[in-house]
Amino acid sequence: MERIKVVIADDIKETRENIKKLLSFEKNIEVIGEAENGEEAVFIVKESRPDIVLMDINMPIKDGIKATEEISIQIPDTAVIMVSVQGEQEYLKKAMSAGARDFIVKPFSEEDLVQTIMKIYSIEQKRKEGISAPKKKEEIISKVISVFSTKGGVGKTTIASNLAVSIARLTRKKVALVDLDLQFGDVAIMLNVSLRSTISDLIKEINQVDSSSIEDYMVTHFSGIKVLPAPVKPEYAEYITPAHVTKIINSLRGRFHYIVVDTSNIFNETVLSALDLSDKILCISTLDLPTIKNIKSGLDIMESLHYSNNKINIVLNKASEQFGIKYKDFEDTLKYPIWSYIPEDSQTVISSANKGFPFVITRAETKVAKSIMAMSKELTEEKKEEVQVKEKAGFLKLFSL
Repeated sequence: MERIKVVIADDIKETRENIKKLLSFEKNIEVIGEAENGEEAVFIVKESRPDIVLMDINMPIKDGIKATEEISIQIPDTAVIMVSVQGEQEYLKKAMSAGARDFIVKPFSEEDLVQTIMKIYSIEQKRKEGISAPKKKEEIISKVISVFSTKGGVGKTTIASNLAVSIARLTRKKVALVDLDLQFGDVAIMLNVSLRSTISDLIKEINQVDSSSIEDYMVTHFSGIKVLPAPVKPEYAEYITPAHVTKIINSLRGRFHYIVVDTSNIFNETVLSALDLSDKILCISTLDLPTIKNIKSGLDIMESLHYSNNKINIVLNKASEQFGIKYKDFEDTLKYPIWSYIPEDSQTVISSANKGFPFVITRAETKVAKSIMAMSKELTEEKKEEVQVKEKAGFLKLFSL
């Protein structure tokens, strides 16, 4: 058996020395580094790639939770065991959400420490053996489409849900729908899917999640799309970080042809992580002054973030000029053209939501359904063009060799 490489991260030097002394009696364990703060721990782990990190929670510069989060995402083959004098449930929950494999409360005995290290190392070795020889599969070029608005009540979730289903029906490809409205997400209700697991369950084991295992945390809708529901309780949202969102979307890439993300209606860091990774952002608006004002502010922020105009598509929901605002005035204010018009059809939309059946399936003949299907067609045709460009570039590169 190879020696287990361990890094100790604790801001108290005496504690690090005591742990090193405990582990020095084990011939199968080798301490290869130590850090006195979270930032230093991340750096050392990146350089040394140990098997195990013993991570204290309360450290200066960067605490153990943040450091664990970074390590779990950037160096997933390194397992973190959290070490702390605080054994409350809240600390345990935060540690596991950040990606820690286990939790030891100080003071602990040599036996407790060694057994925990050996147990986690054994689990990790079995996991690595299980994924060491993946089956060869066709490469999937994914497209991430985020449905976003700076105003609530504009039909964002309705559009995202029906769009995902429509794309799946149109292309017969694999489609994922992620509910990133972490506090008040309604995708599961909109599609009437059971909450077998949610994004909260996924992040508890985020360090072990990759493109081959992420579907285990998703719910299958009868249309064939896979849904990752929002947390069941609003307070769970605080445990989901931008790094988690990045890991989730990147894990979905290569597994799904299309990834539709239903975001919340605020510019927080988790939403920005999704928007940054998106190939297309569908910005949903209605023709009322408060919404237009908020959408304009949102577009200004996206411009300051250097999002290209090609990345952003304006979708006008409940489209009608009968209330005094003309389409041209709307476009002049936003300085963006309207990419798609979705007509008002409250009866179809509300009935669909109450029954939990997408109207692109049950009421495909309606104008509102046809508008969503037209959006799906344009988005998927754009992807075909992108694939052709990439394939052509690859051919030219090969030809030039």
